Amino acid sequence: MKIVVLCGGVSPEREVSLSTGAKVASALREKGHLTALVDSALDITADPESLFTTEPINNTASIRESAPDVAELQARGEFFGRGVLEVCGMADIVFNAMHGAAGEDGTLQSTFDLMGIKYTGSGSKACSVSMDKTVAKRIMAPVEGVTMPRGVTLLRDDFDGNELSYAASVLKDVGIPMVVKPACGGSSVGVSIVRSEEELLPAIELALSYEPKAVAEEYIKGREFSVGVLGGRALPVIEIRPKSGFYDYKNKYQSGCTDEICPADIPEAVSEEMKAAAVKVHEELGLSAYSRTDFIVTEAGRVYALEANTLPGMTPMSLLPQEAAAVGIGFNELCQIIIEESMNKYDRTDS
Repeated sequence: MKIVVLCGGVSPEREVSLSTGAKVASALREKGHLTALVDSALDITADPESLFTTEPINNTASIRESAPDVAELQARGEFFGRGVLEVCGMADIVFNAMHGAAGEDGTLQSTFDLMGIKYTGSGSKACSVSMDKTVAKRIMAPVEGVTMPRGVTLLRDDFDGNELSYAASVLKDVGIPMVVKPACGGSSVGVSIVRSEEELLPAIELALSYEPKAVAEEYIKGREFSVGVLGGRALPVIEIRPKSGFYDYKNKYQSGCTDEICPADIPEAVSEEMKAAAVKVHEELGLSAYSRTDFIVTEAGRVYALEANTLPGMTPMSLLPQEAAAVGIGFNELCQIIIEESMNKYDRTDS
């Protein structure tokens, strides 16, 4: 097949996306696919046909300890570099490795839908509702078998000029401790755990500095887990144990900062409950091909679903590849399955 791996972009998750893209492109080339690795934010100056190759990739993108400053790229005012869409249109399918913002919120998917470009993962509507944590929570709240933390939506327009009273209202509604995070962000960028009243105002300001909408929800103390869904079936549960702090940007992407255990050492009943909940989230949000849902399990064994990820990371540190490996699916094969499942989505639509 002729495949574009689209990555990079202008979101704070740019480096994560570049790392995913390089890893995926390398895998697809090893599988024999003519694969072009394309940074969506940069202009294409080479002959487009020359980008499609099976030559190995000798270097992979690194991820620093904190999210990169993408202000210069954003200042261009253009999401796609010159020639990017034309190259995408030359492919049989685009492997979407565009973590964050427009790559996950349905914008990119809508653009490709309008242009007749096939792509991996979920469609525009499913991405849109899943990316916005406030919308996803409203959809999932009544679903039997899925419990989510109690929380409130924060709006920058309401917060600006009323900071103290606004923070006091959030404190009353949610209570301490709480988690404050951007509504549509990923990779834990802009996330704070608030353990005192003094920490609340800076946490709200931080989350709303990334987006005009954020979420404040009760902090659930417990063990962290994640469950991937591939082709409609749950993969083994993986436990996430940061060596210090919580599972933030640094702990997610820096080697040695987090222990990940898969399959997780938990009672079978709890494992099955999480796997069933992950599949329900996948189905209720209308997701396709693959997804990953994050969970917290309390000491008493109560399972809370935190959020769904429509575009799970595929970096060397990512969770989904580790889960797949636990059932004998290597990284290259995982990429191939994602391609096949995504193509099946179009076959069903066309029939």
